[in-house]
Amino acid sequence: MHRIPVAIGIRPFHYSASSEILIDFISNQTCQTTKYFNLCFLHCKLLLNKISSALITLPCMNKEVLFRDLGTRPYKEVWDFQEQLLKHNVDTKKVTGHQVSGVSNQAATINYLLFVEHPPVYTLGKNGNAQNVLINEEARTQKGIEYFHINRGGDITFHGPGQLVGYPILDLENFKPDIGWYLRSLEQIVILTMAEYGLKGERSAGETGVWMDTQNSLKARKICAMGIRCSRWVTMHGLALNVNTDLNYFDFIVPCGIRNKKVTSFKNELGYTVPMDDIKEKVKRNFEKVFDAVLI
Repeated sequence: MHRIPVAIGIRPFHYSASSEILIDFISNQTCQTTKYFNLCFLHCKLLLNKISSALITLPCMNKEVLFRDLGTRPYKEVWDFQEQLLKHNVDTKKVTGHQVSGVSNQAATINYLLFVEHPPVYTLGKNGNAQNVLINEEARTQKGIEYFHINRGGDITFHGPGQLVGYPILDLENFKPDIGWYLRSLEQIVILTMAEYGLKGERSAGETGVWMDTQNSLKARKICAMGIRCSRWVTMHGLALNVNTDLNYFDFIVPCGIRNKKVTSFKNELGYTVPMDDIKEKVKRNFEKVFDAVLI
């Protein structure tokens, strides 16, 4: 890992020939006697030694993100895969240390971005309300819809064909250790992507995700749901962007536990089926822009 010198609260400064110039200046301006000059010299040398001993090293933040498109995979399989990736990063941080007051001695963790489409499935967040599932188990099974109570934030949502699900497994200490900032960044990726299709994505106060027409209570509708888990600043779960999603599946739940608001999709807004590969490329490019990251 590349390491860079930094100093606490001051610019890096090493005792060298340039230090002699500083001392000469002090002696010429303030030292009137040889004795006083010696005291000034000793004082400056001690000060510079203290500065040098205060120097620390920080690892360069790793902003490379390993990208993987998983295609169409069952929800539980990908959930387990995320857990493995998160555990590896968390275990690395447990062994080698974690960030304290901006100082880190940890080994490099690995950032990931996973894209996937799931077969039809409802997922309920850890603190979600099961009453927001409006379909009974028998009817749900007949329709071929799976159900999982999972460990992310948020309430009930749907994943299925035609929906782009993005799972960033990021060590936020490589970016910014701030959950609010992270969620706003995910929203910004979607807002930028929508703008490329002439759609105006918006945030709704107190409601995570990306919406449209938030100022009109009769027209407000959600196009992207979000829910995450974070352990030692390592994230998992992520965003679900309705591209060509069959919105009828949302009729059997209260999406995100928010009543009286609708859901929508790119297809619903634009009136045509949007090529998923086009959406993926735009989301990837906007991910790099927002996180100042490099997908590899």
